[in-house]
Amino acid sequence: MRSLYGKFLSFTTGIMLTSTIIAFLIVNTYYHQQLKGQNDAKNMDIALAIADYIEKEKPSDLASYFRTQAATGYKLFIVNENRKASMYGTPFRVENLRTASVEQVLDGQLYHGMRDLETETFMTGFFSDQLANTVGVPFTYNGEAYALFMRPNIKMLFTEVHFLLGGMVVVMAIVSLLSMLIVAKKLIEPITKLTAAAKKVGDEKFTGTLDIHRRDEIGQLAQSFQRMTEKLSENDRMRKEFISDVSHDFQSPLLNIKGYANLLMDSELPEQERQSYAKVIHSETERLSSLTKQLLLLTSLDQLESPLKPSKFRLDEQLKEVIRKQRWLLEEKQMSLVMELDESEIIGDPAFLEKVWENLLSNALKYTDAGGEIDIRLTDGTDKVKVTIQDNGAGIAAQHLSRLFDRFYRVDHSRTQEVEGTGLGLSIVHQVVKLHEGRVEIDSEEEVGTAFTVTLPKL
Repeated sequence: MRSLYGKFLSFTTGIMLTSTIIAFLIVNTYYHQQLKGQNDAKNMDIALAIADYIEKEKPSDLASYFRTQAATGYKLFIVNENRKASMYGTPFRVENLRTASVEQVLDGQLYHGMRDLETETFMTGFFSDQLANTVGVPFTYNGEAYALFMRPNIKMLFTEVHFLLGGMVVVMAIVSLLSMLIVAKKLIEPITKLTAAAKKVGDEKFTGTLDIHRRDEIGQLAQSFQRMTEKLSENDRMRKEFISDVSHDFQSPLLNIKGYANLLMDSELPEQERQSYAKVIHSETERLSSLTKQLLLLTSLDQLESPLKPSKFRLDEQLKEVIRKQRWLLEEKQMSLVMELDESEIIGDPAFLEKVWENLLSNALKYTDAGGEIDIRLTDGTDKVKVTIQDNGAGIAAQHLSRLFDRFYRVDHSRTQEVEGTGLGLSIVHQVVKLHEGRVEIDSEEEVGTAFTVTLPKL
């Protein structure tokens, strides 16, 4: 597999070559369509001026005169009426002048070889060093007819300025290419670092900081990758803690069930103890059942897509139904209940919100002593509703409040009365309310009581 750096080098070289070819084709097309005729006319005027000078001034040494003209930057091809040809200046690369063209000029006509040169795709007519690419004029000298064919000597036309300009173009191309390679290396270097970091993340190695400090798109990508890595590291930590906590929370009741089941196998066990052990087994079984249900509920809440199925329903009626289900426990503990519920209609998922009220009310009942009081209020606002469930139970110490919504987090067991909680209830409350774009607030003081306030948007 070719590296990105190699691909960049290939693309850069290819673009430079392609642009050169395209530029050449454009210039060549422009010459043939616009400049070829003008170049022919200009050189025809020069050739006619030479012929006119010869006929009027009659230089004593015609060959010497032609050598002088060739030295000024022209290639000359002379044919006399006896068809004897002479060349002055550097030879033509291709001597392809047709005999008919020579006869044409000897007969007194002009030859426009530059103008009539056939278009060639990959050869600019101006540089085509062919004998056919000339202009031809007739002249007479000492009563003898001659044909003069002429074109500029391109090599001699390239002066020091042209070489300087050409050298400058070549140096610019080389410097540009080298600069692009350096820039490409600088651009690809952070991508290489990102690739190495991504491989580490693939191997579940989430530690380390990317040493990429840029303000462009690559810098933004590096920052996003760093945040993603930190989030994955946190998720990995939470996952491991979650597995550890789940294992512990399943192991403890299972060991209790196993131990008390072994005790129940004793045939001489008194009936009172047998019932006590059976009650413990039943309690631990209920705890496992509750833990399993809550884990399944959290799994559905953790889906990538929202698991909510919102619909319009009466919140006050739902709260009354949840309270009715728990009335037996209120009577058993001889607790009083105060309700102030405004009529309120909201849009939300009734099934998940019911779990919120069940968990909050269950906590209030669990951690409030017999004869205590629970106060439930529903306040209906213009665009939001507020539900407050307050008890006068044991309360929660301030140092625990910030972690109450963490999964499996439980305050010390002294708060637990008969049934030990799973540590998942408040986590479910927090996540369900968050999915409904609401918030949960806690106000608690030890030995005074706890109040949970849930605020939800109505629509």
